[in-house]
Amino acid sequence: MERERLKRRLDALYRHYDHRYVDPDPLQFVLAQRRSEDREVVGLVASSLAYGNVRQIKRSIAAALDVLGPRPAQALRRLSPAAARRALAGFKHRFNDGRDVACLFYFVRQMLERAGSVEAFFAAGLPPGEGDIGPGLTSFSARALALDHGGLYGDGPLPRRAGVRFFFPSPDDGSPCKRLNLYLRWMVRRDGVDLGLWRSVDPCRLVIPLDAHVFAIARRVGLTRYRSPGWRMALDITERLRWLDPRDPVKYDFALYRMGLWKKDDEVRSLRSGAAVQPSGGPETMATGAPRRNSRRAVSLS
Repeated sequence: MERERLKRRLDALYRHYDHRYVDPDPLQFVLAQRRSEDREVVGLVASSLAYGNVRQIKRSIAAALDVLGPRPAQALRRLSPAAARRALAGFKHRFNDGRDVACLFYFVRQMLERAGSVEAFFAAGLPPGEGDIGPGLTSFSARALALDHGGLYGDGPLPRRAGVRFFFPSPDDGSPCKRLNLYLRWMVRRDGVDLGLWRSVDPCRLVIPLDAHVFAIARRVGLTRYRSPGWRMALDITERLRWLDPRDPVKYDFALYRMGLWKKDDEVRSLRSGAAVQPSGGPETMATGAPRRNSRRAVSLS
């Protein structure tokens, strides 16, 4: 009975938090693209930079994408590492600089050259079956970091402390891989605010993008038994959400994030009590009211 009440509440919140609530979110940059190949490329760039303050995130993504122009995938195929670094000379996003983003661009270019798409590059390391996406993420990050860095970090192999490594975390290191899981949610899910471009990955295999808001809500309403954020907590939350929707467990991520971002305490409490609280405040309220002063998505969980 408790599970049924929780499912009813989360399903109602999932329906409420639709496209009207995308602003502010890095997903805006992906939705602005019209071609699938551009959405795939922009999605990886935008999700890679999705850590820190929301306003800073949007400024940094816009600055990075400005280098690529109106046809990002086409531009990447022609852009050399040296040219990208020159174009990004003044770029800084917290502890990542223009060299790191130039290397990200070059890695994506090599993915496109070798596999034809980021999806195909990712799928090449995804084991068959219905297990979670973890092994696929581990393989994707390892193979990405083994690509040529184009001399951006010197003559030898990619240094251990190279900033581009931050864009490719691994479950094997205990990371929740928040930003890569966010990217996969955008690319794989076929409903709600997400794009559903990839067909080689089943949505049932996705893992929740564990940011600070999801972490806090999950702890508060009993969606996890863990106390510290990491890959195990992300799996634990996803498994409990899988009880509610086995085919699409991360469908609730966007609603949970928005509830946390805008301090919707009444909605969070309703998940614990099962009470039917009406979602409050449309996107117009969100754009002008007090909750926007708390517009910080703490994404150091990476």
